[in-house]
Amino acid sequence: MAILAIDFGGTRTRAAWFSSSLDLLARDETPTRAHEPQESVIARVIETARRVVPPGETPLAIGICAPGPQAYTGLILHAPTLPGWHSVPLARLMGDAFNAPAYMENDANLGALAEYRYGAAQGANPAIYLTVSTSIGGGAILYGELFTGWRGLAIEPGHLKFPLPDGQIVSLERLASGTAIGRAARDRLASSNEPSALRSARETDGKTVGQAAMQGDALALSVVREAGRWLGLGLVNIVHLFNPQVIVIGGSVAQLGDLILDPARQVIAENVTDPAFNDPDLLRVAQLGDDVCLIGAALHARSKMV
Repeated sequence: MAILAIDFGGTRTRAAWFSSSLDLLARDETPTRAHEPQESVIARVIETARRVVPPGETPLAIGICAPGPQAYTGLILHAPTLPGWHSVPLARLMGDAFNAPAYMENDANLGALAEYRYGAAQGANPAIYLTVSTSIGGGAILYGELFTGWRGLAIEPGHLKFPLPDGQIVSLERLASGTAIGRAARDRLASSNEPSALRSARETDGKTVGQAAMQGDALALSVVREAGRWLGLGLVNIVHLFNPQVIVIGGSVAQLGDLILDPARQVIAENVTDPAFNDPDLLRVAQLGDDVCLIGAALHARSKMV
């Protein structure tokens, strides 16, 4: 028998069918359309999952990757990417739909698990994973096990707090996420006359800014580098807390590679209390791409069946 994995996010829903040895046998995905009624969204999740399950087969277990700090409860209690969702029993609904036990966990936690087992953090201890995209999430692997803290809420690196010169206290994801990059670029465009290809862009979001930066646009590069410096400051705090062997950076912003990681590396080097915290191979780009949470969900489900 095989494992059904579901990666349920505010933008995309993915499903995959894995063998018991975690070979990927089938995969599908669809837009989540989180703005639609919950019943429609859940029906679409089930439909997407059914497309990967072979006719006549029942999964041994279901692993679900979902947003929200307490996803391990099987409930989506609240999640910024799913407005209006409160205490939705997603794990039970999937289990009932496929007549199989269903196990749910936070998306970044399962991303950390997958990168530790099969990706850029293999064998590292401790291993920290950050997913930097619309927001910033994270997970920690200590001594080969997922660390989730006292009440299952660890870790949330995107909510590290920083004071701004105007007195505001803001989260790291307000400064270094893809959303933050888009916002910072729009602010620069509105407050200056700097030339930039972004002035003719249909939409100035993080993806557009990243593409312009990779093409050498000076304003976009400046915005990305500033985000990288803030990311580096967040990583300094993580380094001092965990002394990790490896920090893996995933998510869409990681596609910027050294454009955002080099400023982060510089800030780390300048601010750690001892150079021993800062191994030359400390920061790595995630290797598993869009399948990272599917793989993590399958790993999580399989571990529950042992």
